[in-house]
Amino acid sequence: MPTLQLTPLLHCRSSLLSPENSVFRHRKLRLRCSDQRQALFSRIAPVYDNLNDLLSLGQHRVWKRMAVSWSGAKRGDNVLDICCGSGDLAFLLSEKVGLDGQVIGVDFSRNQLLIASSRQQERSTLCYTNIEWLEGDALNLPFSDKNFDAITMGYGLRNVTDKERAVEEIFRVLKPGCKASILDFNKSMEPITGVIQEWMIDNIVVPVATNYGLAEEYRYLKSSIQEYLTGKELEQLALAAGFSDAKFYEIAGGLMGNLVVTR
Repeated sequence: MPTLQLTPLLHCRSSLLSPENSVFRHRKLRLRCSDQRQALFSRIAPVYDNLNDLLSLGQHRVWKRMAVSWSGAKRGDNVLDICCGSGDLAFLLSEKVGLDGQVIGVDFSRNQLLIASSRQQERSTLCYTNIEWLEGDALNLPFSDKNFDAITMGYGLRNVTDKERAVEEIFRVLKPGCKASILDFNKSMEPITGVIQEWMIDNIVVPVATNYGLAEEYRYLKSSIQEYLTGKELEQLALAAGFSDAKFYEIAGGLMGNLVVTR
């Protein structure tokens, strides 16, 4: 099994870390998300990518490219992917910023990060060497203020225990005038969209996940979407956190959504 290197983040870009957190980049930080939710993502890690491809018919790759494009990341930028999982968005960001840039992928699941690191080692694309993986908390990011030129967060905001704090942390570490792009399931205001979404979870997602022994792990999707915020509520949350602009885009026929915010 691949292991996360014990190279300090300071070795790559010391200004990214606040002084009190200048530590080995895989150091486990205090996690505020529930242990149960963390354990869930660790259990699904081995089949996460395969299930994403199967359940979305590969469309999740299109949505993730859209999210990265909306972030405004460009060559030479220092960028952050929060709740990076197995690394899809981080790899796309790496292609945007090139060897002159730096990508940090943060997640609270060590199993997901091990898979991301393994994928990085298996790929020959030179720019992927600019990615660092950090086990940490989206509610307590180990970076000083105004550090990043762009931030992405894919399917993470819905799962954190304090969404307001998570958005405030994104605001804190993002440079003025720069953007963050947050992709997730959409809590639609259209009743028919909600009905379709729930039907797909009950009749497609959960049965497929059952074949992998993960029925309960994917059954939570319905309740997590019901408890999530609408696009308008997400915009209001971002503006309250201090962002100068917030725009929510419905994609995939309203089943998914992407919040784009500017500091």
